[in-house]
Amino acid sequence: MRKVAFYTLGCKLNFSETSTISRQFAEKGYQKVEFSETPDIFIINTCSVTDNADKKCAKIVREAQNINPNGYVAIIGCYAQLKPKEISEIPGVDAVLGAAEKFRLIELLDGFVKPENTQVLASEIKEATTFNNAYSINDRTRTFLKVQDGCNYHCAFCTIPLARGKSRSDSVENILNSAREIAASEVKEVVLTGVNIGDFGIQDGKRTERFVDLVKAIDEVEGIDRIRISSIEPNLLTNEIIEFTSSSKRFVPHFHIPLQSGNNKTLRRMRRRYLRELYEDRINKIKQLMPNCCIGVDVIVGFPGETHEDFLDTYNFLNELNISYLHVFTYSERANTAAPEMEGRVPLKERKERSKMLRILSEKKKQQFYRENLGSTATVLFENDIENGMMHGFTENYVRVSAKYDPMLINELKTVTLKSINENGTVDVEEPEMVFETH
Repeated sequence: MRKVAFYTLGCKLNFSETSTISRQFAEKGYQKVEFSETPDIFIINTCSVTDNADKKCAKIVREAQNINPNGYVAIIGCYAQLKPKEISEIPGVDAVLGAAEKFRLIELLDGFVKPENTQVLASEIKEATTFNNAYSINDRTRTFLKVQDGCNYHCAFCTIPLARGKSRSDSVENILNSAREIAASEVKEVVLTGVNIGDFGIQDGKRTERFVDLVKAIDEVEGIDRIRISSIEPNLLTNEIIEFTSSSKRFVPHFHIPLQSGNNKTLRRMRRRYLRELYEDRINKIKQLMPNCCIGVDVIVGFPGETHEDFLDTYNFLNELNISYLHVFTYSERANTAAPEMEGRVPLKERKERSKMLRILSEKKKQQFYRENLGSTATVLFENDIENGMMHGFTENYVRVSAKYDPMLINELKTVTLKSINENGTVDVEEPEMVFETH
């Protein structure tokens, strides 16, 4: 039995796809192992959101070579679609597969025999028109369920449409079938994921369903305790979605909503499809219906043309906004996007300083949100995340908690009282045996 190992860079969508591809290998008789267990085949699923993600790919290939110099190394994912030739020149890479090929790699790389020259199997992105069903299972406490792929938006900083193709989705019926399979495996939480999840419903180039249709249907699936929406564009997060999730059976009070800039001039230059007034309206609507809702925000700093005053406009907007944490991205130039051609390049040092300011603000926002939740009762899904005798998990509204390690609690939903914020920035709870009830 040949051994295969997987390494995933990037987003929840990549994790769902890696997990599905690993099951394809298992069905063909391969044994899935860790990188350190001297596999015969290494599959590296790449990201290309930032330059750093590209560099990580080369580092992981070197590590694979160190572990098994004779191992077969195949690269898939967004970086593989965008820069297949560049990857093919990395020493040790045997094959590069694009977006249209990655789910057929067992068929295309027949036998995984090391070639004399690197095989590049990457069609143009317009060939990536099929929706490949995917979900992660047995990898983590949560399951990432892919419901949508690709993007029809062309933001000035983003390579994702070039890496994943046009927006396309599975049908609600197929997704419900996957959700029932997941429920049968006793997974407690499902995260709906995609590239532009709010644009769900396009099949064969035509809109046939809506994201709110999926939300309402999957809320009825028995056997799943919690459903989380991974990330949704503010212009696609409708009042109907917010109102339904606020009173739903299974959707948790947690949204992650990309902003990218709190300055309208910058939003227009970025080619975003909303202004900050709409964003603020979305936040206010959520908090009106779900006061304890956790709201995460993506922000890019140092976009071309962003002056210091523009950045302060973003900073002050976020400071006043009732949000819970930030994901801060330092703008990096990406080939074949519009932004690098724009005037007003921000020096790298200035970009890093702005990132630091927003990361400090994010920590303040998170601690304030945690403080607001102290003394309340919440349900925690405990994970196999053990550190110094303590285990961790998340409440329904995404407060990270700590408790004394108990193997019986892993992948269990327990009712707790949030007690205090500890020195590590997580929330301590009452002793499990005193207040925990199994759901």
